[in-house]
Amino acid sequence: MLNIAPWKFFLIIAVSALGFLYSLPNVVGPVAYGWMNDHLPGWAPTKTVNLGLDLRGGAHLLYAVDVDVVFKERADSLLNDLRGELRKEKIGYTRIGTIPQGVRVTLRDGLQAADVRKILRKANPHLEILSSQNDTLIEATLNEEGQKQIFDQTLSQSIEIVRRRIDEVGTTEPIIARQGDSRILIQAPGADAEQLKGLIGTTAKLNFHMVKDAGAAGGKTFPFQEDPSQKLTVDRRALITGDMLTNAQPAFDQGGRPVISFQMNNSGGRRFCDVTRNNVNKPFAIVLDNEILSAPVIREPICGGAGQISGGFTVEEANNLALLLRAGALPAPMHVLEERTVGPSLGADSVAAGKIASLIGLAAVLVFMFLAYSLFGIFADLALLVNVALIFAILSGLQATLTLPGIAGIVLTIGMAVDANVLVFDRIREELRAGRSAMASIDAGYSQAMRTIVDSNLTTLIAAIILFSFGTGPIKGFAVTLGIGIVTSFFTAIMVTRLLVVLWLRKTKPTDALPI
Repeated sequence: MLNIAPWKFFLIIAVSALGFLYSLPNVVGPVAYGWMNDHLPGWAPTKTVNLGLDLRGGAHLLYAVDVDVVFKERADSLLNDLRGELRKEKIGYTRIGTIPQGVRVTLRDGLQAADVRKILRKANPHLEILSSQNDTLIEATLNEEGQKQIFDQTLSQSIEIVRRRIDEVGTTEPIIARQGDSRILIQAPGADAEQLKGLIGTTAKLNFHMVKDAGAAGGKTFPFQEDPSQKLTVDRRALITGDMLTNAQPAFDQGGRPVISFQMNNSGGRRFCDVTRNNVNKPFAIVLDNEILSAPVIREPICGGAGQISGGFTVEEANNLALLLRAGALPAPMHVLEERTVGPSLGADSVAAGKIASLIGLAAVLVFMFLAYSLFGIFADLALLVNVALIFAILSGLQATLTLPGIAGIVLTIGMAVDANVLVFDRIREELRAGRSAMASIDAGYSQAMRTIVDSNLTTLIAAIILFSFGTGPIKGFAVTLGIGIVTSFFTAIMVTRLLVVLWLRKTKPTDALPI
């Protein structure tokens, strides 16, 4: 145990040096950190630990997703498909319409009910189909599995869209998580709550519709965004949908007015070209979230998949709308249930308190080890400093988010980091009392305490892994710092402390007494 191979020697030195180097950006002030970013070479570490919502301040929002809107849209889509199939199969009916989470149709001839059931099962295998009145009245609604599928799809898609939107504004390490069946929790450190609500609360569902005469069948009426008193009737069926857009950027037209320049995918480009070619000199409406942005007249075919959207935007509105269109439309509206703003001053107080707690804990451990184990305690103290540097180096490299529970994990790790040294040093004392030589006592101390050290660290690491796997938010932050601290403390206690002891032994070559 007292012989360290040259490659291990250099590895320990290199890891320890890198730990201090990569943790350095967290120690220097903002001015020095800015200088480091500007002047150091590209390979030099400049990353710092991200502060969580409770340390940095920011926005805490809890949203409810209106999944009922999705159920209604699915019911409308099922109704349109069913109406077309009934017409195609020449199945007569006297009444057809939607009901909650499904459709209802009244047939002229109950003998055709089996054909209708076949059409409905083909349209959606998750439908529960009921019939009555001699099979002339048929109702089809989503079963439990179908409802769960829509809930899961809607929430997953909403979380992904929200994440894209928040990432666009540069918020670091936001927490976006599902809560229950239809809620989404959003915690964005350093973000402005009002700006965040403006981005998240906009559905951004963009469609292009042909304009119809007022009161015409198959039409729906929308107000203009600039003047809600003006309304226009458009075809209910959208010719182009927002999911066909591949990019959207703010721009300016020839008159210097802010517009949005967009690009469609191949399918959307071909369809846009066909629509504009077949409807020259006819108006079409650009509809965003049930409001008409503009209704230009098609002067010539627009091919190539590119175009512009104008609507009397300000520069800021054009930027925000382009961002929303790039991120994609939310599948359903979202409503704020809970809103909290953590001020930066409160976060600064938490950081200061965490620093004080960590420094007091570190100082207490350093003093105790020196008083209890003399020179060997100093070796353990030096290894503890390396351990703290390695923790912050790994957190910085992973760009992990540090929260108050995370600070608690670091403070706990500082206390636990010397456990292995305590076990080794006490074992060395026992061997010295038994009359063994200094070299034999040190060798026995490290070799015989190793099993206990591994067992204690492994059980704690298992607990940290379980906390990370099943915990959320602050619990995960605590588990991350605790798990990293366990790994680094094992390395420093066994490798760094032993290296210092070996170097001291080679220099002094003690025979009997040890400063422990």
